[in-house]
Amino acid sequence: MTRIVNRVLLGLAGLLLVVLGGSVLAVGLGVDPPSWWIHDGRHDVLLSDADRARWRADGWWWPAVIAALAVAVLLALWWLTAVLRRRRLAEVLVDTGDGEGALLRGRALEGVLTAEAAALEGVRGARASLTGRRSTPEARVRLLLEPHASPTETLTALTTEALGHARDSAGLTSLPAEAHLRAAKHTAERVN
Repeated sequence: MTRIVNRVLLGLAGLLLVVLGGSVLAVGLGVDPPSWWIHDGRHDVLLSDADRARWRADGWWWPAVIAALAVAVLLALWWLTAVLRRRRLAEVLVDTGDGEGALLRGRALEGVLTAEAAALEGVRGARASLTGRRSTPEARVRLLLEPHASPTETLTALTTEALGHARDSAGLTSLPAEAHLRAAKHTAERVN
């Protein structure tokens, strides 16, 4: 979601800057602007003294400016935290015992962990992702449980089987995990 918002915001900002900058450049090079355009000619300024001071005396001006700037700051902070938030782990450092180590693709380990978690009894669907650092990864597993599944047994099986195999195969001392369990809706049975 943040990738889409990031691309849309950057695209809109870029388009706005290209249109405004291109129009100012075109008028500066001698192109006649339309009558409704923000400035009239080559030697005209974008904001005159009268334009800048037009609404200062009105009571709504400063609260509106402060509110708009506050919204812009909040949106910028949200965008910054979304961009800086940790993403999925690209690779995991596997200790090979010779002091060198090997790199395992994070997506490969996620795929195996997802497949093994989905194969557990009582699990209808699973999704796993890795976060953290490549030497100390952390797993996030989302499970969709069948209506008859026991969450305790499923969580125990996930910990001992799927997460245990992933930890052992990557040669990790520990693999902290966060599991989100959600029950599938029970469909009504028809009686004939």
